[in-house]
Amino acid sequence: MKKVIDIIVMNLLRLYPHSLNKKRRDWFNHLYTLWIKPKFAQFENVRVEYPMDYLGGRKIKIGKGTSFHSHCILTAWENYQGEDLCPMISIGKNCKFGQYNHITAINEISIGDNLMTGRWITITDNSHGRVAVSEMDTAPQNRNIYSKGPVRIGNNVWIGDKATILPGVTIGDGVIIAANAVVTKDVPSYCIAAGVPAKITQIK
Repeated sequence: MKKVIDIIVMNLLRLYPHSLNKKRRDWFNHLYTLWIKPKFAQFENVRVEYPMDYLGGRKIKIGKGTSFHSHCILTAWENYQGEDLCPMISIGKNCKFGQYNHITAINEISIGDNLMTGRWITITDNSHGRVAVSEMDTAPQNRNIYSKGPVRIGNNVWIGDKATILPGVTIGDGVIIAANAVVTKDVPSYCIAAGVPAKITQIK
């Protein structure tokens, strides 16, 4: 009986091949991209896979040819717990973001051209509160949001899976951020950053 069911299912699936399913997804993602486009300050020839979570789109600029795989999150916080903020996220041309990337700003995050990332990347210029005993008796979600400084990433940078870029960091051109790295300080151009916290190795 199981073999008969398998044969029937396989024949039905031939009526809806993988190539047709891919075309359907491509069309859906195209329509989704058109739908969210007006929400952003700049959004030229960008490709987005559904779903994307975003906040403060009028403070987010995305360059031509950039693409986002599914489940990316872009947040530019203009207000948090009644405090007015002035964020800006600027992303260059031809960047490729993997699934589940999270980019969040209350200050400034600027990314150059041709960035490529793996999955589960976090790029943040902020945290919930400061590292101070006076704030540790307050629940994290009730602490004021705080930025140590902007994040700036150059051109042609590659960021591996599950890496985290923390506030106040500048990353130069051509840098490789290894998988699982936590970047806490500036990385000069043409270097590799790996480890927790990331250590820097010059590329020869």
